[in-house]
Amino acid sequence: MTEKIKVVTCPTCGQPVQWRPENRYRPFCSERCKLIDLGEWATEKYRVPVVENDPMPGPNTEPGG
Repeated sequence: MTEKIKVVTCPTCGQPVQWRPENRYRPFCSERCKLIDLGEWATEKYRVPVVENDPMPGPNTEPGG
């Protein structure tokens, strides 16, 4: 039986990348693309949005209030 190899798109350059354990840079196609992506996070080009009205109480707030 032939194993079907999943192919994804490199998030940096758009090249097809085989999703295999041997590909240590996955989902990136190369170390270069991986480092470019890391640099984007380091310079805060990418950000995770913050929800200001978080329903969960913080460490310095009373629950339910």
